Parts: sequence; C-alpha cells; structure tokens
Amino acid sequence: MSAESQPEHKTEVIPEWKREEVDALTALIERYESIGVVNIAGIPSKQLQKMRRDLHGSAELRVSRNTLLTRALEASAQGFDELTGLVGGQVGLIGTDDNPFGLYKELEASKTPAPINPGEVAPNDIVIPEGDTGIDPGPFVGELQQVGANARIDSGSIQVLEDSTVLEAGEEVSAQLANVLNELGIEPKEVGLDLQGVYSEGVFFEPEELAIDIEEYRADVQSAVAAGRNLSVNAVYPTARTADALVSKASNEARSLGLFAAIESPDIADDLVSKADAQMRALAAVIDDEEALPEELRGVDAPAATETTESTEETAEETEDAEDAESEPDDEDDDDGGAEGLGEMFG
Repeated sequence: MSAESQPEHKTEVIPEWKREEVDALTALIERYESIGVVNIAGIPSKQLQKMRRDLHGSAELRVSRNTLLTRALEASAQGFDELTGLVGGQVGLIGTDDNPFGLYKELEASKTPAPINPGEVAPNDIVIPEGDTGIDPGPFVGELQQVGANARIDSGSIQVLEDSTVLEAGEEVSAQLANVLNELGIEPKEVGLDLQGVYSEGVFFEPEELAIDIEEYRADVQSAVAAGRNLSVNAVYPTARTADALVSKASNEARSLGLFAAIESPDIADDLVSKADAQMRALAAVIDDEEALPEELRGVDAPAATETTESTEETAEETEDAEDAESEPDDEDDDDGGAEGLGEMFG
C-alpha cells in the first residue's frame, strides 16, 4: 500500500481547561470519605448557588459536564461503577466527610417548596384545600371548577367547599392548573438536591436505604439492647453489664430457696420468723377458737416482712416479666450504651 493511500491518524487534543476540571473533580473525590451524585434538574442557578453556600463546611458540591464527571470517577482507584452509572441528565458531584445517612438527612432538610410549571409531572397528589381563597368573586371561580375543585362564591369571596384533589401523582401539569395553583399560592413540589446514590467506605448506598426513621431505628436498637440484657440474665451468661443483675438475681433466688426449705441461716433468720408468724396467724384465723393464737400475740400486729423476702414463684414471675419487657430498656445505662453510636451514624 502506498503512503498516499494509508489512513491519516489524528491525535485528540484535550483542551487544558478540561484537564484542569478533571483534576479538580479527582481531587474532590480523593478529599472526602463519602462521594455522591445529586440531581440538580429544575433548580434555578441563583438557588443552586445558595445551596452550595449553605453546604459550606459540611459538604462540597461541584457541577460539571457529564463526560468530565464520568472521566474523573473512572480514573479513581476506588471503583465507582455504580456512581458512574448515575451520571446522566443534570447532575453534580458531592463530597463530604459525613456518613451517608447524615448527608441524606441534610439534603432532605434543605429542600424548599416551589411552584410547579406547566408540563412538569406531579411528584405527589395535588390538593386544593377547603376554605376561603381570599379572592373576590369573578371568572376565577370557573377556573377552579374546570381544574376539578369544588368551589363557589359565598360571603363575598370564592370558597373551596372541600379538599379537592385536582391532579394525581405522576400526571402532567396543565398550563391552566399551573396558573390556578400560582394564583392560590400553592407550591406542590420541593426543590433541592436529590441524592441519587453515595459511595462510602467501599459500600454503595441508594436513597431508599438512607431514608429511614431515625427515632424508630433508635427505638429498635434500644429494644435489642434490652432483649440482649434479658437473654444474658435469663441464660446466666455474665457480662460486664449484667454481672450485678446476675448476682442480685442469684442472691434473691438463694434467699427464696432458704425460706421455702426453712434452712436455718443468720442471713434469713428474721425472714423465717416472719414467715412462721404469718403462717401461725393464718392458721389461727381459720380456727373457730379465740384462744388459738397465743395470748402474748393477741392484739399485736404481725412483724413486717423484709423487702427482700419473696417466694420462689414470685422470683419466677419476675424472670418472666423481664422476658416480656424486651421492648423497653431496663435502665438508663443500657439506653445510653445501646444508642451511643447513633449520633455518629445519622449525623
């Protein structure tokens, strides 16, 4: 083949600004423990800048071309395959040293209500609430009725007679409905950074995995701690947290056994006398004879039983009660010990 017929090889020249942008994105990825992809579609530029400023100190947001985001993620040695698959549409890269749960919570809390535009899909059911619209009688009552609201003129203004669902989630917003909602000041959507996924310490998290009820989770952990403590006590498995309870339980059971078997011991002598006195008085009470009770005990109150005196059956019942109380923490120390890491986990 002659030199003239050989195909011409061209070397792609990457502009310097692209190299610098990829380097900046790579530095962001390496700087933070958690890296995520956020959807920024529909957020006005001014509001996006405010969100970036609000995140200062806790997270860093960087928006760039998708090709450059992909290149930076692929160049990382950590293997962000899941994140790379999320790069599409209008997205940005966010980095933080916070854990994924804390990042998700912060982004969700930063969202604000916003008007919905014609052609957008309703994120949830759109409801025009019952009440006085504050709008003077006029053509607007007809517009309300056309979009599906139960409205009429009453007491000199336009009234909505009941909560009216005018659009269901997933349906497209018409221009007429958008105008009606804007006139009423109804903002049916939230604007903010939607976390699409986050990679932290070698684990990829989807938004559904991060959207948890923290208080419910905390209660579950505390319940598990209480259940574990009760299991340790009932199985006589000593730990640093249950040793005192096991010793106390063994002491009570030994005292109950001594009372039941009438074992003479200085530790339970008073309780044995109290038990014998109670039994004697109970027997005298069922005998139809005024002299059944010795004269020196007549008119004398029975000695009060000590607080630690209990029957074997009562001890068994308390053990069963402990098993049934798994859903409630046994004491404040256990609560603190079981939930002490939740603050770090959720931010």
